[in-house]
Amino acid sequence: MTTFIAKASFAALLAIASIPFGTTAASAAGADRAAVVDVQDRPPMRGCSPMEAVRKARWSGLRDVRITAVTPRRVVVTGRDRRGLDRMTFANVRGCPLIRR
Repeated sequence: MTTFIAKASFAALLAIASIPFGTTAASAAGADRAAVVDVQDRPPMRGCSPMEAVRKARWSGLRDVRITAVTPRRVVVTGRDRRGLDRMTFANVRGCPLIRR
């Protein structure tokens, strides 16, 4: 019984002693500082992201849009419109301009 009490009191002492160290380490970087680091570490956007091409195709009226091909020059998405299957081709540059529908 004395062994159990000794182990329990030692565990409680360790738990109480570790509380101040955890809070100081967690609050070392403020919220404004974390946002600045996040923006600086993000790589620059080059080309047309496939998700942006899907978003533009949905806005143009395609449903069930899927990415068909991604090459260094173009991003091709397919989907359905009111007439049936349709394909849209976007240039793989910033802003995703439409090449062909």
